[in-house]
Amino acid sequence: MDNKYVIFSDSSCDLTTSLRKQYNIEYFYFGLVVDGKEMVADLDWQLYKPEEYYGWLQQGKTISTTQVSMGEVMNKVRPYFEKGMDVIFICCSSALTGSLNMFNLAKEELLAEFPDRKMIGIDSLTSTCTLGLLCIDAAKKRDEGLSIDELADWVETHKFYYNQWFTVDTLKYLRISGRVKGTAAFFGDLMGVKPVIISDRKGNNLSVAKARGTKGSLDAIFNGIKDTIMKEHCEFVLIGQGMAMDRAEILKKRIEEELNIPAHIVWVGPIVGTTCGPGVIGAVCRGKEVTRFEGDGIK
Repeated sequence: MDNKYVIFSDSSCDLTTSLRKQYNIEYFYFGLVVDGKEMVADLDWQLYKPEEYYGWLQQGKTISTTQVSMGEVMNKVRPYFEKGMDVIFICCSSALTGSLNMFNLAKEELLAEFPDRKMIGIDSLTSTCTLGLLCIDAAKKRDEGLSIDELADWVETHKFYYNQWFTVDTLKYLRISGRVKGTAAFFGDLMGVKPVIISDRKGNNLSVAKARGTKGSLDAIFNGIKDTIMKEHCEFVLIGQGMAMDRAEILKKRIEEELNIPAHIVWVGPIVGTTCGPGVIGAVCRGKEVTRFEGDGIK
């Protein structure tokens, strides 16, 4: 089968340099604006270190993100088209960004120039490590020999089988971003009560439970993975953290010892990090089908 194509994701997939190289995954930059200064959301952390980025949030700098641009797509796709390779883009949830629209606008122009090539964009309806793990499994399928069209069908069929369980240290950043549904129930609550956040069927980040304190939040994440993972389909668990490495190590140890499955820790990058803030931590796995919708969150 013809599998001469490249898989792209975007800055929200939170895959490390080594994981992207291992599975041959490229990505489009989101933009990052820090106190009016424009830069890119860099998953290689070459322009700034993760500690520096999270420090900006702690210092109260004004930080916002911008979607993938047409120019970014065209500049990165054109060299592959010139090599005779096609492109599939597995993107951050359309409920959170309009990047897929930018991809499709770039597609119109590029295919006019390269009519024999293919560009396929897929709305993952998720983000962060959940998107990253979906991209890794897609890369495995590509390497097994699936054509680009077969892979697109596989992703559409399987994208709801990726489960995320995240929590945050403070509601401050969720309040500013407004990108997590169901958090209104927390505002005004006692200190130390944290939302447990999943990704729902519509691509929203949805708060579905409350956890009290550090132990309670780690228990909620672990139990979420334990209840949803299907180990016959999941090679490893991804743990995402932003300035919460000590807790991530505790979670990794528990997952590996009690569930007998490897876990890899990655940084939550500057896109989701801006939404969630320092102290964000969670885990994702491939497992049971996600069935919840926005109305299933905390009332």
